[in-house]
Amino acid sequence: MTSSLDEILSFNESFVKFKQYEPYITSKFPDKKIVILTCMDARLVELLPKAMNMRNGDVKIVKSAGAQVSHPFGAIMRSLLVAVYELQADEIYVIGHHDCGMSAIDPEKMIEHMIERGVNEDIINIVKYSGVDLIDWLHGFGDVSTSVLKSVEIIRKHPLMPKSTPVHGLVMDPSTGKLDLLTDGNAYLSSQNSEE
Repeated sequence: MTSSLDEILSFNESFVKFKQYEPYITSKFPDKKIVILTCMDARLVELLPKAMNMRNGDVKIVKSAGAQVSHPFGAIMRSLLVAVYELQADEIYVIGHHDCGMSAIDPEKMIEHMIERGVNEDIINIVKYSGVDLIDWLHGFGDVSTSVLKSVEIIRKHPLMPKSTPVHGLVMDPSTGKLDLLTDGNAYLSSQNSEE
């Protein structure tokens, strides 16, 4: 099995030596005061920021498979809270995308792949018998819009998230970069304020 590590380290040595990092120098605070939760899909690495007119230093980007907040007190939610409370982000964007790999995940097949790659079946059974529902934990989603809206709701209703933080939900076309708005966090906040 070949590794890309040597190639990456060689390139990096040249990158640093010739100061190719200089155009990317910025601070740790997002200039546009935005944090984005999006999918780890390789098609979005450059497309998403370009489609949103974002450059290095403009935003914080948190990535997870399917742009999902799968647990209200997991690492993804913690990252969003850190961005808001410590890194000056004022808005949150949850951006899923069409043709997402998480929509096609078959947990049974994934467990088979784990075994094929050397995970002992006894370990899988220990995890199952320890109270972890592996099928549920590994399960993807059927509809990206529903999944994005579920993550938006978890963030909006989180007891530690400031209620004044707009949380937007969008879905992107990974071929063209077109964004479709599912929920406008500002409109949601206005509707909540008018009900009070």
